[in-house]
Amino acid sequence: MKFRDFTNTQVAEVDLAPMIDVVFLLLIFFIVTWNFAARERDLDVAVPIAEEGADPEQLIGEIIVNVRGDGTIVVNSVTVTHDDLLARLKSISELYPNQAVILRGDGAADWQDVAAVLDTCRKAKIWNVAFATIRAEDAPPPTTPQ
Repeated sequence: MKFRDFTNTQVAEVDLAPMIDVVFLLLIFFIVTWNFAARERDLDVAVPIAEEGADPEQLIGEIIVNVRGDGTIVVNSVTVTHDDLLARLKSISELYPNQAVILRGDGAADWQDVAAVLDTCRKAKIWNVAFATIRAEDAPPPTTPQ
């Protein structure tokens, strides 16, 4: 009678290369999406509170123009003048006639500053402009000065 020899058994190995590939792809995905999210939000802009509002789906390629409380205009983390904004928007509207622009005006900003940016959008022949607001239930609690 012949017995099995258990000393020559092979050890099962786990191939780590596919798992490492998946981890790196996930890492790249999260870094890229974080980078886009960081460009969209200017933390120095506190949009006004509105009673009604919808959470629109974000369109790919939409431009977010931030108007800070002191009237400065920020696009993609770069401070621009009205002339620079007009030149950028004109070149974009020539390529994409239905370009979406989200205007995030600070609640403390002067209405004239926001209206000037809106006028710049109209000069650049961009008509698809939306104003960003925040619902009252989503607004952060007011801070008391100390």
